[in-house]
Amino acid sequence: MTDSTSARLRPIADSSPAAVVAGFVAMLTGYTSSLILMFQAGQAAGLSAGQISSWIWALSIGMALTTIGLTLRYRTPIVIAWSTPGAALLISSLPGVPYGEAIGAFIVCAGLITLCGVTGSFDRLMRQVPGSLAAALLAGVLFRICIEICRAAEQQTLLVLAMFFSYLLTKRLLPRYAVFAALLVGIALAGVLGLLNFSQFQLELARPVWTTPSFSLAATISIGIPLFIVAMASQNMPGLAVLRADGYQVPASPLISVTGIASMLLAPFGSHGINLAAISAAICTGPEAHENPHKRYTAALWCGLFYGVAGIFGATLAALFAALPKALVLSIAALALLGSITNGLANAMSETREREAAMITFLVTASGFTLFSVGSAFWGLVAGLLTQLVLNYRRAA
Repeated sequence: MTDSTSARLRPIADSSPAAVVAGFVAMLTGYTSSLILMFQAGQAAGLSAGQISSWIWALSIGMALTTIGLTLRYRTPIVIAWSTPGAALLISSLPGVPYGEAIGAFIVCAGLITLCGVTGSFDRLMRQVPGSLAAALLAGVLFRICIEICRAAEQQTLLVLAMFFSYLLTKRLLPRYAVFAALLVGIALAGVLGLLNFSQFQLELARPVWTTPSFSLAATISIGIPLFIVAMASQNMPGLAVLRADGYQVPASPLISVTGIASMLLAPFGSHGINLAAISAAICTGPEAHENPHKRYTAALWCGLFYGVAGIFGATLAALFAALPKALVLSIAALALLGSITNGLANAMSETREREAAMITFLVTASGFTLFSVGSAFWGLVAGLLTQLVLNYRRAA
């Protein structure tokens, strides 16, 4: 009785203000990075405001339930996110396809992902990836986010510099609250400078809209298969690499299976798919979330809770995020990821025989290179593995 009670209360006891902030920043980063893509895709396809709202609701509720459920199951910061590359792909592939057939293609994609999880094929593949290359992949993915703080400083110099120096000063005095301090300073200064605009903000509950799926070969080929490839290569692979790079050895198959099943169930409400998160996950798995790696799972729980709130009020998300200056969002995400990218680079260079392969992985991933609609995370890993094979295959230690 005592053990079960303590286990039930442990998430609350293990939590901290830093974990709450990390969870909020992870949610904020996930939504602001690609929410606009969803609206673009939906509007280009001629969807109604209700259908787009339902799309966001389905994704948010799916991410909330799977993030909280998987995190509690494994006591590990497992963050689930929608497929950002998938949303970008839909901007061009969704128009001209009947919405019911698009939903059918979403279900096909989710079924293929579930199959990869159930058979364990994805888990076997990831076990073959050297740890240094996984760390380099993580660093490359995060680099593109962290560098945005420099571009943000060009647009809002005072705001970004104030956030940066408040982060540094708090990092020296109270390291656990450095990101929180930067966020508070950023919001306060944005208000003083008149950069916050809540004029269009109003609370409105999202209403799920059911769309009966239909299946066609054309939609499967143009949407379902590309969405599957993009989700596995650009989301699940770097997402698992983030967990591995930060020392969390969670079996991949259950994670992939759960996200695939959840995507299948939510597809009729508009969900194009939820997968393992990479960038937002790194915020919760890194040292800024909690000084104790065993308690960082609480950051993911908070992220899941914020997902749920965002989903319930999905119809007002655009107005809420539009109220925050873009420079503030980019800067707080970059600052929250500094610890993770530092650890990633250190681990990537730790093995002498794998340094060149790790560097190639980092460079290609950080470049943002895209080929055949597949993002740089996949190609970075391919380039690194090929480099490692050429340089070290059957070479004596």
